[in-house]
Amino acid sequence: MKNYDTLSEAINDLQANEYPYDFNLKPECLECASLKIELRPEDFKVDKTYRFEGMSSTSKNGVKGLLVDAYGVYAENISEAMRKKLR
Repeated sequence: MKNYDTLSEAINDLQANEYPYDFNLKPECLECASLKIELRPEDFKVDKTYRFEGMSSTSKNGVKGLLVDAYGVYAENISEAMRKKLR
């Protein structure tokens, strides 16, 4: 797995290569506004994680994209199923 110095460097490289879509974290799912889809925990897998608070994911149907979310106090309130899936 490639190492990145900054979050913006990782986002630019991942979007240009394998992960072109942006996902937003919702309480029960991941949402991709540009594709107008919602992915429930059983519909995606996390295949890469970068620890300057970036994450990438792949859906069962092959859609790849990025989820960038805060941790701790700034984290989204999500369901237990989503929490388990994103650990």
